[in-house]
Amino acid sequence: MTDALKNARRIVVKVGSSLVTNEGRGVDADAVGNWCRQMAALATQGREVVMVSSGAIAEGMKRLGWAKRPREIHELQAAAAVGQMGLAQIYESKLREHGVGSAQVLLTHADLADRERYLNARSTLLTLLSLKVVPVINENDTVVNDEIKFGDNDTLGALVANLVEADALVILTDQKGLYSADPRRDPSARFIDEAQAGAPALEQMAGGAGSTIGKGGMITKVLAAKRAASSGASTVIAWGGEPDVLIRLVAGEAIGTALLAATQKMAARKQWMANHLQLRGAVVVDDGAVLKLRDGGKSLLPIGVVEVQGEFHRGDVIAVRNTSGLEIARGLTNYASSEARLIARKPSSAFEQLLGYTAEPELIHRDNLVLA
Repeated sequence: MTDALKNARRIVVKVGSSLVTNEGRGVDADAVGNWCRQMAALATQGREVVMVSSGAIAEGMKRLGWAKRPREIHELQAAAAVGQMGLAQIYESKLREHGVGSAQVLLTHADLADRERYLNARSTLLTLLSLKVVPVINENDTVVNDEIKFGDNDTLGALVANLVEADALVILTDQKGLYSADPRRDPSARFIDEAQAGAPALEQMAGGAGSTIGKGGMITKVLAAKRAASSGASTVIAWGGEPDVLIRLVAGEAIGTALLAATQKMAARKQWMANHLQLRGAVVVDDGAVLKLRDGGKSLLPIGVVEVQGEFHRGDVIAVRNTSGLEIARGLTNYASSEARLIARKPSSAFEQLLGYTAEPELIHRDNLVLA
């Protein structure tokens, strides 16, 4: 795992409520400042960091004078709305101290379940990273209900890792990592230094929630690691109070529990596109485009498209066929079929005039394309 994190260029860091809010006493400015300092240090190394932060509800509870976490969802939403103000302010100010920009991004499960909104969220996050801005992500607790809420930010962290194709997910918690049993109850509990993400035994080891402030427990972290591994991201579960934990992890030091992904990042994504998605339509491309896709490893540009087949939306998986009808690739389209017909055989400089906007210069980006 040391090499996996040492070489990680894009890292998602998730930090729990009890750490962010000092066990519910409000946002801990010193703790947040410490993580922001470390994230800034990672940025100077050329790494990209996305922060998934709990704490909005806990901060809202503190500001509202509530000692006990409410059960009614409208009360949780109210607390989140109040708490988001303080959470965003402290991250923005602490990152700015180190010359790093920040952005607040609020997500719901529905945002990631809908393919078009998924791609929109992905494009926004990747753009922020390209601008050297640290996105600070939280679940949009002000609008969620039982049907669409993630339920815990460990799951959100894993989904974000998948969304941005992160190399690694770091879950900072109030425990040093995963044990074979609850060490608070079983003195013979064995610390798990390293295991394969998704191993059935891990779920048996993980216990229930250990805090009255946050909703997740070790089981949600184990399941999050399993989810992150599906796109090739390995996970580290570590104590958030460990000195310079992020800096030491990327330096190759073994801290916490490493749950390794069995599949490489790109291999997992290509397997997902090749085997698990239903095709919604197709485009036929000229011989020059075929050559660039197969031999050049290029993206598919609309100028190489000679025909659009079927009806599809932005974010759907479509086939790419040569003029003989043979499928040569498939991938996620950046444009709907109606838009693709307008920009086929056209350069990207013409998109804005034809569509009124430009989403992406590519019809299918090479990162979202797998050869047949």
